[in-house]
Amino acid sequence: MTGPLPLVFADEHLLVFDKPAGLLAVPGRGPENQDCLSARVQAVYPDALIVHRLDMATSGLIVMARGIESQRRLSMSFEKRLVHKRYMAVVAGSLNNPLTDNGWNTIDLPLIVDWLARPRSKVDHEIGKPSQTRWRIAAEPAPMPETTRLDLEPITGRSHQLRVHLMAIGFPIVGDPLYASETREAMAPRLLLHAQAIEIPHPVTDATMRFETPCPF
Repeated sequence: MTGPLPLVFADEHLLVFDKPAGLLAVPGRGPENQDCLSARVQAVYPDALIVHRLDMATSGLIVMARGIESQRRLSMSFEKRLVHKRYMAVVAGSLNNPLTDNGWNTIDLPLIVDWLARPRSKVDHEIGKPSQTRWRIAAEPAPMPETTRLDLEPITGRSHQLRVHLMAIGFPIVGDPLYASETREAMAPRLLLHAQAIEIPHPVTDATMRFETPCPF
């Protein structure tokens, strides 16, 4: 295993890391996909357990539990939607907010894994699971012409939800190898999606813990 451990926070029950883009959250298939954040973390913290994941191409904050009981409590917080996450993305095209105060808009499109084109997901109005994403224009300017920087808040947590929802409304994330055209993928060397902030109840004290990391693009 190579590379530094991107630690943001650690105590006896909770770990928070800033995962770089291109690093798996958990091991994949085959020996070439065994290097991942969870393996690196467990080499230093043997009691560390996965609670949620980020796509390999996505950077940003990921929480791990220390011990089974902390994992159970943190997992319950996710299931009960007590965890609040904020992402930043750059999408292709000029997206305008229809709300004059730049308030939050909601994309409400049901999603399901596209089993014939895995690992892709797709919108399916018949058998898709309810999925909601909130978006607004970010305060920071977009990094290149004909793109828009967005703040995103997933209400649900479906596979590739943010990526599919934005593609479905005509604004795919720049650099996305799965959901953007070749031209829009080539606009950036990586997927421009970053898990920027997370707010979660501490697994023992229930105190609200908030973490934030700068967007690298």
